[in-house]
Amino acid sequence: MEYAAAKSSICRQCGRSFTPFAPKPGLKLRTTEEAPAPETSSSIFGRLEEFWKRQTSSVVECFECKRKQQVSGAASSTICPSCSAHIDLRDYKITSGFSRSIRTRGNVHLSGKGDLASSSVECQSALIEGRLRGNLHCDTATINYSGKIPGRISARHLVVDRKADIHCFRTVRAEQIEIKGRMSGEIIAQTVTVYRKGSLEGDVTARAISVEKGGMFSGQLAIGQLGLTQGELLGEEEPTASHTTNSSFSDTAARPLPAT
Repeated sequence: MEYAAAKSSICRQCGRSFTPFAPKPGLKLRTTEEAPAPETSSSIFGRLEEFWKRQTSSVVECFECKRKQQVSGAASSTICPSCSAHIDLRDYKITSGFSRSIRTRGNVHLSGKGDLASSSVECQSALIEGRLRGNLHCDTATINYSGKIPGRISARHLVVDRKADIHCFRTVRAEQIEIKGRMSGEIIAQTVTVYRKGSLEGDVTARAISVEKGGMFSGQLAIGQLGLTQGELLGEEEPTASHTTNSSFSDTAARPLPAT
C-alpha cells in the first residue's frame, strides 16, 4: 500500500525505485514554485555597458608571483600563466555585516550601512563609507566615513574626503595622502597634502608635506629618512634656517602648523 501522492517508491523485494501510479484526479498536491531567473537588462544603457566591458581590457598583477597579464574587462576571474594561482576579478559591494576575507583585483565598495569585519581586504580600489574593522591594502582608497578605524591601511593613493572624520589606531602607510576632511593618527608616506578646511593631527613621517591656506596640521613632523637630523635634511642651500638646528625637532613640531 503506497501513499496516494507519492511520486516514487522502492520495491520490497529487489530494492529498485519505481513510480507506483499517477496521482488521482482532483488530488491537490503541495508543490514549491521555483523563483524565476533574474531578467537581464534590456535597456540600451545596459547593452552598451556590457558591450564596453567585452571590448575593454586591463592589466592585472598576480598576488603570488607578481606577474602581470592582460585580461578582458568582462572576466570575473583568471589564472596566472606563471604560477597557476587563481585571481579574483569581481567587484564587491557590502551593504551589511561581512566578515570573510577579500582578495580581488576588482573594486570594493563599503556602503554607509555596511560593516566590514574581515581580517584582510586586498583590492584594486576601495570606497569606504561604512565601518571598517579589518586591514585594508589597495592601490587607491577613498574614505568618506566618520569614526574609528582599528585596522591597518596601506595604499598607493589615499584620499580622506571632506565629510570624513576618522581616527586611525594603526600606522597608515601610503605613497600619496590627500586630506580634505579630518584625520588623526600616525602616517608614513611619500607626500602628504592637507587641503583647505582639512585637518591632520598626529605624527607624520614624509618626504614632503603641503598645507594649504585654511588647513591645519598638529603633531610631530619628520621630513626625509628617520635617521637624518634636521640639519642634514635642510642642507646648505638654506642658511636662514641654520638657527633652527639648535632647538629640538620635537619642540618645534609639537605646535600646530597653520597654513600660510
